[in-house]
Amino acid sequence: MSQYQAILNHIPPAMLVIFRIGGLMIYGPVFGAPVIPARVKVFLALLVGLAAYPLLSAECLAGPAPALDLWSLAPLVAMELLIGLLVGYAASIPLVAVQTGGLLMGQQMGLGFARFYNPGIDDEADIVGQMLFFMALAGFLLIGGHEAMMAAILRSFQYIPLGGFAVDADILSLLAGMLLAAFELALRVAAPVLALVFLESLAMGYMAKTVPQLNILSLGFPIRILAGFAMILLALVVMNDVVMDGIDAVLNEIFLWVEGGQR
Repeated sequence: MSQYQAILNHIPPAMLVIFRIGGLMIYGPVFGAPVIPARVKVFLALLVGLAAYPLLSAECLAGPAPALDLWSLAPLVAMELLIGLLVGYAASIPLVAVQTGGLLMGQQMGLGFARFYNPGIDDEADIVGQMLFFMALAGFLLIGGHEAMMAAILRSFQYIPLGGFAVDADILSLLAGMLLAAFELALRVAAPVLALVFLESLAMGYMAKTVPQLNILSLGFPIRILAGFAMILLALVVMNDVVMDGIDAVLNEIFLWVEGGQR
């Protein structure tokens, strides 16, 4: 009976480890993609959680073991899921910011009606925004963003004990700061095209006044699209540096929050 009791004592903390990692599978970039079946996400969370638990058992069992009943585990499971959700949400902020910048560019270029259903996000997507989103996602993978997310979750067990997480003002201020930085990132990504479209609108308005015989609507629409895509191609190097710096800054903020650092 003692062996069975020892095994039962390991079930609650192992479940909490799995649920903390499982929160990353819900909202994290790559892991939380809607194209990945739910059963695959559950299997991956189980696999990583069971593989990590023997290495983390010393820290997990340092405190009092949670009881093996629904009413005791339910709030703890919710808090563990929230940790994974926060890490995944924070890591996805720069990718969403890049997509928002592409949406701004597409609207100003006259491609706002060129929308299509994207099964990757289970929603309608803009052409320019989706193109930049996949480019940012490729950069996220190249710099090891998916590995950094998993490392942050695993490192969190050393600083945030099982059942010891609580939402406070520091988390809210951190998320608010990240959202403001994401808005700035979206504007910086879209700035070259927005400036060019502004100048093109001034030029078309001047031509409409000086040469009223020209059909500005039919002439300006293709010019705006061609000029916008040309500017995107010319600014890709600068956009890459801006996006990579934004992703790296967010990942560093995640590690600082996990380790208890203050901004």
